[in-house]
Formats: sequence, C-alpha cells, structure tokens
Amino acid sequence: MTIQANNTLGTIVKQHHLTAHILEKYQLDFCCKGKQTLEEACAHNQLDLNIVLADLQQVSLDEQQQAPQTESMNVEELISVIIRKHHLYVLQQGASIQHHLQKVASKHGDKFPYMIKVWEVFMPALAHLHDHMQKEEQILFPRIRDVYAASKKKQTTLFSPAYLQAPIAAMEAEHDDAGDAFAQIRVLTNNYAIPEGACNTFSLLLMELQDFEADLHRHVHLENHVLFPAALQLMAAN
Repeated sequence: MTIQANNTLGTIVKQHHLTAHILEKYQLDFCCKGKQTLEEACAHNQLDLNIVLADLQQVSLDEQQQAPQTESMNVEELISVIIRKHHLYVLQQGASIQHHLQKVASKHGDKFPYMIKVWEVFMPALAHLHDHMQKEEQILFPRIRDVYAASKKKQTTLFSPAYLQAPIAAMEAEHDDAGDAFAQIRVLTNNYAIPEGACNTFSLLLMELQDFEADLHRHVHLENHVLFPAALQLMAAN
C-alpha cells in the first residue's frame, strides 16, 4: 500500500508499522484519533502535508522487511502480544514513573509547580489503566477468545452482537481518556522538555513519561485498529 493523504492515521500505522515514530514526531495521534485522514490531521495541526507525507513514504520503504506484521496474527496471538508486551510494560514502567514522579514533585515542586500537576494527572490515569487492563484480561479478552473458538466451528451466531460490541465500546472510551491524560501531561511538560538545572532523576522521569506515552499509542493502536476490528469481523463472518 502506498501512503496517501486520504489514508487514515490508523491505517497508515497498521500497514506500515515503522511510520508510528514519524506520526509521533509531528504529534499526530494515530490511536485515539486514528480515524482521521492524514490530510485532516495535518490541517488540524497546521502541518505541511507534503513534508509529513514525504517522511512517511521514506520510512515505509523498508518497513515491510523490518517489522512484524501483526495484522497477519490471529486474535489469540494479538492478545498474547498485548498482554506480554504492553500490559506488562504499564505495570513495570508505571511503578518506576510513580516512584520518580513522587520524588520530583516533592523536591522540585516549588521551583517547577507544573510537576505537581503532572502528579495529579498521572496518578489517577495510571490507576485507571490498571483497572482498564484488568477488565480487558478478565472480561473482553476471554470473550474474544470465545468468539474465535466458535468461529472455527461456524458457531458465532450463538453470541449476540453486544457480546463484543459493548465491552469494546467501553474500552475504546477508556482509551480516549488515557490519551487525553497524556496529552495534558505533554502540554504541562512542554513536550517533555528537560529544564535547565534538572537533576538526573528529573531528566529520567521526563524521558520515562515520553516513552510511556509512545508505548500507550502503540498499545491503543493495536487494540483499536487491529484486535477489535478482527474480533468483530469474526462475529460478522458466520
């Protein structure tokens, strides 16, 4: 697929995985705003469409040979990748960020009061992510596995459409909330800029927050634009 201006952001990343860091460079949200076309997103963010498109097309030249094609995975394989890679990352890195953020907010909050606000945004966002992942692992993902097993026997008519549609809609809404929280953190930190005189912990924290948001984008993209449509397609196939 050749990348074009009328392709949606979600489709671009789905078909050309290594383009994700280009979209992130231009702050184009391919997860929560993945249904926007590249042209619409560039116009909204006042970016030169031709420059962004050229960068994306250059990256996509090598993408097919370098990156695993998750869209070729079945839903069970996708769920395994999400839990193993992204859910575990949130649990581990979230704890590290919480530890560093508490130090920075308490020690440097007077000089950098915006870090206290970052704490106030990050902590509930992390708690909501933990709750969100638990609901996925205990409710939605088992339902997707049920539908996948039934699809092999041509028995997906045993399930009502709401069996997947309702929890998927709820998870997508929570994805939007998580994306909004980190967009707020990005603004508060001036795109994770390390201020002059920042200590090593402060600098590390800002890099951790930036990496956390980047992983969140990939995590949400894999669910919203790969796993969920594949699961719903299984329901529609029989």
